[in-house]
Amino acid sequence: EDAPVLIDQEGGRVQRAGPPNWKSRPPQALFGRIAEKDRPLAREAASINAQLIALELYEIGIDVNCLPVADVPVEGAHDVIGDRAFCKHPQVIAELGEAVIAGTMAGGVMPVVKHLPGHGRARQDSHKDLPRVDTDADTLRETDFVPFRHLYYAPWGMTAHIVYEAFDPDLPATLSETVIQEVIRGEIGFRGFLLSDDLMMKALKEPVETNVKFALDAGCDAVLHCNGELDDMIAVANVLPELTPMSLQRFQSAQAMMPFIEEVDVDALQAHLDEIIAPYV
Repeated sequence: EDAPVLIDQEGGRVQRAGPPNWKSRPPQALFGRIAEKDRPLAREAASINAQLIALELYEIGIDVNCLPVADVPVEGAHDVIGDRAFCKHPQVIAELGEAVIAGTMAGGVMPVVKHLPGHGRARQDSHKDLPRVDTDADTLRETDFVPFRHLYYAPWGMTAHIVYEAFDPDLPATLSETVIQEVIRGEIGFRGFLLSDDLMMKALKEPVETNVKFALDAGCDAVLHCNGELDDMIAVANVLPELTPMSLQRFQSAQAMMPFIEEVDVDALQAHLDEIIAPYV
């Protein structure tokens, strides 16, 4: 089988393949700054940048890139998101997220919208602790959920390891059937292939094989395991079932959304992007 190969190649702080072999890419916040002056230009720049990233990845066989970050950051939140977010305006985030999805797919790579249903309020880094968000449901619906509702059609999505007390006071979204079924699939209407965030992040306290079962039972289609530790990989493999028919259908539907890849002049695209972003860098 052709198993998908994933990477976090957002630009800025989160760029797994970097200089000198790979071009340094700007963080998403740059496109938010451009949007303050010219939203159509920001959309164009975000799309071109995502396409150029994708073309580099596609060339070496990486076919899934975990972006865009559609989180809405708030004052006082942990900076684990920070400039990975476009800006603080849900509608602008939605528009730029749409541009990044289109650009990524135009470059032959599958985009993953993250972190459903929103990581922007977390006061802890979920790589290290389990964040709890006590914001009321209506506020979340009016802010955090807005970009994700707009991007409901995204082919792939990724959950957040965050407890949203308004919906499930006990379990983080990744492990919560309530949040996945009622919020992500229900209110947000996300219909794509749903991944967990990395199950080895310290937000999740149980053994990894327990988290695999919880995440899949809650409604994730697949789980991410990213530390490369062989013992953990064996533990995950031992409990991992085959994709359910519904998950396989979502996977195939996502694949069917991919456009035909057209030949592009990469140097000309890059020169055009450089010209747009020069005043903002």
